[in-house]
Amino acid sequence: MLIMTSQWLIGLVYFFAAFLLIFGLWRMSSPVTAAGGIHVAGWGMAAAVIVSFLYVFSVSEAARPHLPVNVSLALVALLLGGGAAWWSGRKAAMTAMPQMVAIYNGMGGGAAAAIAAMELFGGRVFDLSALAGTLFGALIGAISLSGSLIAWAKLDGRINKPLHMKGLQLINALLMLVTLCVGAWLMVVMHAEHGSLNGVLWLIGVFFGCALLFGVLMTLPIGGADMPVVISIYNAFTGLAVGLEGFVLQVPAMMIAGMLVGAAGVLLTLLMAKAMNRTVAHVLFARFGGQPVRKGAAIVGELKPTAASDAGVAMRYANKVIIVPGYGLAVAQGQQKLYEFVKLLQAHGVLVRFAVHPVAGRMPGQMDVLLAEAGVPYDLIFQLDDINTDFADTDVVLVIGANDVVNPAARSDKASPIYGMPILDVDKAHHVYVVKRGEGKGYAGIQNQLFYAENCNMVYGDAQAVLVKMIEAVRGLG
Repeated sequence: MLIMTSQWLIGLVYFFAAFLLIFGLWRMSSPVTAAGGIHVAGWGMAAAVIVSFLYVFSVSEAARPHLPVNVSLALVALLLGGGAAWWSGRKAAMTAMPQMVAIYNGMGGGAAAAIAAMELFGGRVFDLSALAGTLFGALIGAISLSGSLIAWAKLDGRINKPLHMKGLQLINALLMLVTLCVGAWLMVVMHAEHGSLNGVLWLIGVFFGCALLFGVLMTLPIGGADMPVVISIYNAFTGLAVGLEGFVLQVPAMMIAGMLVGAAGVLLTLLMAKAMNRTVAHVLFARFGGQPVRKGAAIVGELKPTAASDAGVAMRYANKVIIVPGYGLAVAQGQQKLYEFVKLLQAHGVLVRFAVHPVAGRMPGQMDVLLAEAGVPYDLIFQLDDINTDFADTDVVLVIGANDVVNPAARSDKASPIYGMPILDVDKAHHVYVVKRGEGKGYAGIQNQLFYAENCNMVYGDAQAVLVKMIEAVRGLG
């Protein structure tokens, strides 16, 4: 009776958790409700984890003597993992969010691979469909783990240059072929032996080793410009791996959560690739952002530095201003000063809006979160498709820390590595001010034609310090 009650309660809570996950994901579709959606989905996941402890009432008699140790280990793992996540989440700066997402995503894939390893080494799966699901989940979970760790290292500056090695694509193809062949042989042997591990332990080790190595070699050649897409791909991998292992274990919460994460990751990957006018295969195998830079068309003009105070005064007397935030704003933590400057312009009757490119920053949505953190109203934030036609009728555009996403070479220079990528048409505005710390290049490693245009001036310095000078200049006008 107790077993039936616990199973009924587990199923009920899993259903409730699935509803919260789906409802939370739906609320994340709007910046206005995104924070609440995250909390709702978090409570759903917490409920699913807590109720899973009721499985102790339905374990076999052989496993009962081990219950105290296993439950204690699970509680310790939850406390350590939860504490580490809380501490690192509180400590991490906004600029560190991309690498945090990458490493957390890798941990999810690693967890799915670990579950698969326990099922395989325990000899608990021998049905062909269960073996196929376990091995496929192990494969993509292991790839997500090692690939996400490399992505984290790249985003964190621990790996600064992409790997260039002749024949690497062929090596990767052969490595994947070996991994699939080993997995197929494991299925045949373990099915025939009903889960027996006689003579297959080394094959399981080879399978996981090849999968982990493939994730490393697949990610090392990819350049920094493609990291947002790579994160999205591995996010989809992790979700799919969790969903497959949930199918093998018959845990509905894992299946639903995995499918949701996988579907969201696939959709985000496609949207990001579209925003860069590229295919996912091109991202993975063409090494954009890490390939040798082609020499594009010669740039005509010269850089024209100007003072921050002059730029601030020009915007004070403008009618329409559009602000384009980039990663440099996040590095300088200047979002609060930026919104203070915006409110000052609005008080003088200036129409101010924000234009956000889909791949601005180092991960999808980073600029939206940055602006929301400063309290910028959502109705002032516009995406590329919604505001691009307005630049031609704009008096002043202020670009802060953005580079490739405003480079006109994407429209005109067929020799440019970013040719064809949709950009914000900043160069069509009446005048442009670009705030940068120096004359560095963007992820694509090319000069920006916008910076040399007749209607563009450069304002050099840390974004927050520049904004402070702009604020002082406008206030000094009375």
